[in-house]
Amino acid sequence: MIRKADIILAAVLIVVGLALSYAFFTGGETGQTVYITADGEEYAYYPLSEDRTVTIERSGHINKITIKDGQVSMTFSDCSGQDCLQQGKISQTSQSITCLPNRIVIEIRGDSSEYDAVVR
Repeated sequence: MIRKADIILAAVLIVVGLALSYAFFTGGETGQTVYITADGEEYAYYPLSEDRTVTIERSGHINKITIKDGQVSMTFSDCSGQDCLQQGKISQTSQSITCLPNRIVIEIRGDSSEYDAVVR
């Protein structure tokens, strides 16, 4: 038999779950700069506000990165898994795209400070 307390508990759990989901997906601020790292070294950085396509050719591999309408995405990669293409478009400081086989990392950073967080 379902009691009134069971219904209240279920409603509270649903509200808390929705609030945590919202906080998780909107946790980052809108970024200002796209940083690209290749083979563990900083390759280039570009403003997120300027549309462009960047082609990275390193170690016999090719990756194409598209910055458009304030978002960045990996639009081509010759890696085997293609997971980097499926990560979609990003624009928040808490987001990144990684192509592990080709060792390419795309990261969004904001203008507010050099660090997104400080841990003590």
